[in-house]
Amino acid sequence: MKKCLIVYDSYHHGNTAKIASAMAETAGAELCKADGIKNKSLSDYDMIGFGAGIAYGKHYSGLMEAVEELSLNGKPVFVFSTSGMGNTASHSALSDLLKKKGAVIAGDFACKGFDTYGPFKLVGGISKGHPNDADLEAANQFILEMVK
Repeated sequence: MKKCLIVYDSYHHGNTAKIASAMAETAGAELCKADGIKNKSLSDYDMIGFGAGIAYGKHYSGLMEAVEELSLNGKPVFVFSTSGMGNTASHSALSDLLKKKGAVIAGDFACKGFDTYGPFKLVGGISKGHPNDADLEAANQFILEMVK
């Protein structure tokens, strides 16, 4: 199994932290909050995952800013997210930035997460109860593919 680092930014409802933790446990990966990536030697890892919640159509700014500082020359990476909609449509900004930094995108994963952003707050939020057990299982299956 590949040695994996999972870098994440999760603060609103902790949705992405749940997914990152599940992936790390399944793959024996190391977890790192986005603001701690500068203290890591990325050459020590065979695969690096980058994930966060989605706001304004892209990953949280803390993760984007952390990636801006990296050099990923040829490093295999994957992208993941949680959002009210739970799809990968919002991954392009992060994926493009990772490619600009020299990374090779190996895959991406998204699932629903409880979301009370903006107008969703008025209706009590969307995707209540997510990530759920099925979301965690899907994340576990995804990470096993990434590290095999």
